[in-house]
Amino acid sequence: MEPSIVQGEKLDIWQQRFPLLNKIMATEEVLWINPKNKSYDEAMKKIHITEEEVMEAEARLYRFAPYLAKVFPETIKSKGIIESPLVEISNMKKYMEKSCNINITDKLLLKCDDQLPIAGSIKARGGIYEVLKHAEALATESKLLTKQDDYSILASERYKVFFSDYSIAVGSTGNLGLSIGIISAKIGFKVTVHMSADAKQWKKDLLRSKGVKVVEYTSDYSKAVEEGRKQSEKDLKTHFIDDENSKNLFLGYAVAAYRLKKQLEEMKIKVDENHPLYVYLPCGVGGGPGGVAFGLKLLYRDDVHCYFAEPTHSPCMLIGMMTGLHNKISVQDFGIDNITEADGLAVGRASGFVGKTLEELLSGVFTVEDDKLYILLKKLVDLENIHLEPSALAGMQGPVVLAKNHRIEDFHNKNATHIVWATGGSLVPEEVMKNYYEKGAYLLQKRVTDR
Repeated sequence: MEPSIVQGEKLDIWQQRFPLLNKIMATEEVLWINPKNKSYDEAMKKIHITEEEVMEAEARLYRFAPYLAKVFPETIKSKGIIESPLVEISNMKKYMEKSCNINITDKLLLKCDDQLPIAGSIKARGGIYEVLKHAEALATESKLLTKQDDYSILASERYKVFFSDYSIAVGSTGNLGLSIGIISAKIGFKVTVHMSADAKQWKKDLLRSKGVKVVEYTSDYSKAVEEGRKQSEKDLKTHFIDDENSKNLFLGYAVAAYRLKKQLEEMKIKVDENHPLYVYLPCGVGGGPGGVAFGLKLLYRDDVHCYFAEPTHSPCMLIGMMTGLHNKISVQDFGIDNITEADGLAVGRASGFVGKTLEELLSGVFTVEDDKLYILLKKLVDLENIHLEPSALAGMQGPVVLAKNHRIEDFHNKNATHIVWATGGSLVPEEVMKNYYEKGAYLLQKRVTDR
């Protein structure tokens, strides 16, 4: 049932003011071009996060590298640095061009955050970073650690006992909870993850196997965060990681841009005025894609164009940014159910902190129907032997959406590079991944038959 009043105004007033709302409310796929998008220099006048803060986050991750290499064997090869490959997906590019009757100029690359060690998703960046920062603060305040120490000492029993006196809590649809739960338990913290109804069972099971307390809710993400925050406020020794408002999460994600720059240079890919970069980022509450986009803007300024991708049933960032109300408005306010198979993106209310920060930096937002996520998942396995979870395929539709929209300046520049950010998948159990693949095969066959 459609609402009649939204934020004190009649629904038809909203629809007149923002005509795209009609399609959004009908859960149709849309592309929203941000009318507030400004030049980097203009936009940064309103932003109070600095490049120095991102550099501090990068330095902190380097300090913790010896510790991570010691306690997570999968990071030994990278010497404790949590990073993912950047690969060209030329077969997928050809398939998309042929099936959608478009031309994707130059290279199509996949940033494989599904392969990030420890947590197997983009959340290994921000989530793990904030826990490490908190651990460092506690240990240094107690005179147990200095920045000059070899941080591998934190793996000793003495430190585990020290950290066991403190707690970490977070609200999550799944992947953030995984990253925070795994690293917090390893360090020695007591940890509670408040999980929304959208969270997959295997994620809850994995967390519990690591000694994490999982509290389940029958409602959505916002309720899990609200309850987690409320319970954490009762205990001074509990640090609540606030996915909706955390600057530390944001900074941890932003570091990714500097790692990506090195990878592009190694691949001899230029990014400048004549070689624009397009980046497509799946978006839930906004912290991960927001931090990455901000880092990219710091580096490439007006030569990078960042687009968020959301499910048609959970377009919270699109609605928040389009109306300018950010976290004051939700998809449910407009009668949209916030029910999607893309569990990591099943968020009804976007982060106001991220929305306001990127208000003049983000190029736009597009939405994708769930069925396409499964079809793209199947094709990526067939053509590139890469296995992602459904939510991680949201960005894959970006080049298609932009190619079909002729208002996009520069998009048809033959020197453009396109990066789809793959946000998760490597920890998905084999049987679950098989079910995803089979659903994609069924939907693809059905689509062919229906034609």
